Amino acid sequence: MSHIQKLFLLLDKKTKQHLVWLVIFSIFVSVIEAVGISAIMPFIDIATNFDNIHSNQYYQWFFEFFGFKDDVDFTIAFGFILLGFYIFRGMMNLLYSYVMAYFTQNIYAQITKRLFKAYLAMPYQIFTNKNSSYLTKAIITEASSVSAVVKSTLEVIYEVFVIVFVYVLMLIVNWEITLVLTVILAIKILFLIKTVSKKIKNIGAERATIQAKYYEIINRLFGNFKQTKLQDKNRLEASSNTFHIIVDEYAKVNVTRAFLTDFPRLLLETTGFSLITLSLIALLYLNQSNVAYILPTLSLFVLALYRLLPSVNRIVSGYNTLMYQHKSIDIVDEELRTDQEDFTSETIKFAHKIELKGIDFAYQEKKILDEVSLTINKGDKIALVGESGSGKSTLVDLIIGLYRPSQGEIRIDNILLNESNLQDWRSQIGYIPQQVYLFDGTIAENICFGRKLDKSLLETVLKQASIFDLLQTKQGVETLVGEGGIQLSGGQKQRIAIARAIYGQPEILVLDEATSALDSETEEKIMDEIYKISQNKTLITIAHRLSTIKGCNKIYVIKSGAIQKV
Repeated sequence: MSHIQKLFLLLDKKTKQHLVWLVIFSIFVSVIEAVGISAIMPFIDIATNFDNIHSNQYYQWFFEFFGFKDDVDFTIAFGFILLGFYIFRGMMNLLYSYVMAYFTQNIYAQITKRLFKAYLAMPYQIFTNKNSSYLTKAIITEASSVSAVVKSTLEVIYEVFVIVFVYVLMLIVNWEITLVLTVILAIKILFLIKTVSKKIKNIGAERATIQAKYYEIINRLFGNFKQTKLQDKNRLEASSNTFHIIVDEYAKVNVTRAFLTDFPRLLLETTGFSLITLSLIALLYLNQSNVAYILPTLSLFVLALYRLLPSVNRIVSGYNTLMYQHKSIDIVDEELRTDQEDFTSETIKFAHKIELKGIDFAYQEKKILDEVSLTINKGDKIALVGESGSGKSTLVDLIIGLYRPSQGEIRIDNILLNESNLQDWRSQIGYIPQQVYLFDGTIAENICFGRKLDKSLLETVLKQASIFDLLQTKQGVETLVGEGGIQLSGGQKQRIAIARAIYGQPEILVLDEATSALDSETEEKIMDEIYKISQNKTLITIAHRLSTIKGCNKIYVIKSGAIQKV
C-alpha cells in the first residue's frame, strides 16, 4: 500500500469530504492564477498600441457594447477591471491559505486525539511492552509530520493545476518556445526526483530512528533525576556523551535535509531565469523590427515562468517532504492498528465473592501462573506472599482486570468478567503502588487525578490518610508537590497515594508492596491506617514483610506459578 493510500485511510469520512471540497477550491484558485497571468497580455497589447482595440474583434465588441467614445477611457477602464481582479485574486489566495492551514491543523488535532485515545484504550499488557518516550514521540512529532505531509500533498495538487493551466496558455501563445522550455525543465525535475528525492527518503527514515533515541535518552535521564544525579562522574559523562552523539547525528540529518530541500529551488530558479533571458533574446532576435509587437508575448512568458518556477519548486519540495516524512505515516498507521479494548457500559456488582477458576497466564511464552484457583469473599483481607518474580503482582493485575488470563475465567458474584463490564469493575478498585506517581501540581490535582473535585470528599480522604493536619501547616490542598513528588517524603507520598485510592470510594483496596520502601515505624503507621480505612472493604495486599500482613485473615503463598493457602 502506498503512503498516499495509507494517508487517505487515516482520515475519517467527514475529513475526506472536506478534502474533496478543498481540491475543488484548489482548482478554482489555480484557474484564477492562470487568468491573472493571461490578463496582463491583452492589457499591454492595447496600452502599447490603441489601434489594436479596433483591429481585434473581441476588443472592438467590448468597446462598442459598453459605449466607449475614447480609446484612453477604454484602456483605463480595462486597467481598473484588471486591478479589481488582482485584488480579488489576492483575497482568494489569502482565503485558500487560511482554509489550507485550518484543514491541516485539524488533521493534526484529529490524529493526535486518535493516537491519544488509542493509547488509553490499549490493553495494559501491550502497554508494558512499549516505551513511553516512543508513545510521546508518536503523539507530538509523528502526528505533526503527517499533517505536514497532507499540507505538502495539497500544495502539490494546487501547483499541478496552476502549471497545467499556465502551460496550456503558453502553448497557445507560442508552442515552439514552450516545448523547448518544457524539455529542459522536465530533465531537471527528473534528475531531482531520481537523485535528491531518493536521498531525502533515506535520511527521512534515518531521522525517525535517531529521533526515537533522542526522546528515549531524555526520558531516561530526566524521568528519574535523583538516580541520574547519584551516578558517578564516569557514568554521567558517558550519558552526556551518548546524548551529544545523538544530538550531533540529529543535527547532521537536519542539515542534510535543509541543503537538499534548498538545492532543487536554487537549481530550478537558476535554470528558469536563464531560460527566461534566453527566450527574450530569441524573441528579440526574431522580431528586431517590431519590439512593440512582441512586448505582450514577452510579458506573458516572463510572468508565466516567474509564476511557474515557484510552482515547480513547491511540487518538488512537496514530493521531498512526502519522502522525508513517509516513515511518520507508517508509524501512525501502525500505532492506530494496535489492539484496543472495546468497552461497553455494563455494570457489575461485587456483593459476595470473586472467583478465579483454572487461571493460566504466560508472558512472552514464559508461564507465570498455572491452574490458579482462588476465592475472595467480600470483606476479606487477603495477603499474597512469595519470592520476587513468583507471580504475585501478575495475579493481582488479573484480579483487577489489567491482564486477561490465557486460560480460565474470573467471575464476580458468578458474573463472568469480560470487556462488557471490565471498565465498571476497574472503577471499583483503589490501587496503591510501591512507586507512587505524582505529577507537578497541587495536592488536590494529584488526588483527584482527572476526577471532579469534591472539596468535602477531598477533606475526608485526607483525614483518613492522616495527612490533612500536615497540609494545614503549608498551603493546604493547594500545596505543590513538585515533579515526581520531590517536595514530599516517602511516607507523605504514600499517604497521598492512599487518599487518591479511596477518593473514588472503591469496593476493593489493592496494595502492591506499597510500603516496601518505608522504614518499619512509618510502615506500621500507614498499615494501621489502611486497615482502619478498609474495615468495610475488601483488601488485597502483596506483602514483603510479616508485619505488613498482621491484619489479614487469609494468607496465600505463590510459588512456581501455583498458589497455596497458609
